[in-house]
Amino acid sequence: MVQKILLLGSGELGKEFVIAAQRLGRTVVACDKYAGAPAMQVADACEVFDMLDGDALAAVVAKHRPDLIVPEIEAIRTERLYDFEREGIRVVPSARAVNFTMNRKAIRDLAAKELGLRTAAYRYAASYDELCAAAAEIGFPCVVKPLMSSSGKGQSVVRSADELAQAWRYGCEGSRGDIKELIVEEFIRFDSEITLLTVTQHNGPTLFCPPIGHVQQNGDYRESFQMPVISEEHLREAQRMAAAVTEALTGAGIWGVEFFLSRDKGVYFSELSPRPHDTGMVTLAGTQNLNEFELHLRAVLGLPIPAITFERMGASAVILADEASETAPFYEGIEEALAADPQLDIRIFGKPSTRRNRRMGVVVGYAPHGSDLDALRDRVKAAAAKVRVVVRK
Repeated sequence: MVQKILLLGSGELGKEFVIAAQRLGRTVVACDKYAGAPAMQVADACEVFDMLDGDALAAVVAKHRPDLIVPEIEAIRTERLYDFEREGIRVVPSARAVNFTMNRKAIRDLAAKELGLRTAAYRYAASYDELCAAAAEIGFPCVVKPLMSSSGKGQSVVRSADELAQAWRYGCEGSRGDIKELIVEEFIRFDSEITLLTVTQHNGPTLFCPPIGHVQQNGDYRESFQMPVISEEHLREAQRMAAAVTEALTGAGIWGVEFFLSRDKGVYFSELSPRPHDTGMVTLAGTQNLNEFELHLRAVLGLPIPAITFERMGASAVILADEASETAPFYEGIEEALAADPQLDIRIFGKPSTRRNRRMGVVVGYAPHGSDLDALRDRVKAAAAKVRVVVRK
């Protein structure tokens, strides 16, 4: 039986995963590049090191000898995970899955070229000249992203050739890890975008959570809601694509599979994360019988998940910092945000420092089936707006 889990990355998603693991009596060692990260605050032990340093990663694995390695971020020396698998340590979902999905080139080529899934047209650029050539071929507007990044860092919409120099600089600055290559994508004029949380099991069928709609700014999640309006035809196609790509990558766990939906052109595969997804924090509102972190834990432990049931509508909205500070902030307005609405809750992540537009917490809320989804979203966003992140001068 799996008892010790090594968590690589200790942000807010990792924190909720650790809480789920603690409830089932597991031991978790939380790792990150800085001390005091959210998941470290609830884990049994912690390690601070650069996870892009393969030797440092191997030393931590040798020290703790975990049964299971659970990556939570992209900036990891992922090729070393194959070594750990050969030593008998299980990687979640698998070393293959983590290596493919931590790099947009690998996952996009798998989806488009090997599996034949519909995606935006794309090209790669390892230099500014290659970026100019790729953008000219794709056409304007286009979307420029680092091959490895998170939370929208380094992503921009380029509307003319005059903006390419800035897009190149911003993309390189926003790259995580040591890969300095960008992907240039066709700009899809979609009607909506969804996350389809997909659960693969060692000894059970692939399951799907009800789709989660979301709103992004500069490529970063700002609010999410479950369940959005989506046609049965589009839902079946998204489920087919999600099942195909997760089966190809192998392993058990939860996957955040993102899609663009167009009334005229159908469903486009966008991206894939082999772990709980930030937009899935809406499931903390009790929208399902098991939230995304509990589902991830059960799947990786091999515990049965008979079904995922949709209990009630939900919405989430993030709480952002306005300015940078190297000291832990405090929070005002929580009492005001919670006072008038018994169907809301707040999670403060406990990050020890701030930067402008950094996610510091989230408000989640729910409403019965059949309620007005827009009204629920407005309630949750209004509550989030009342919580202020105050830095210490």
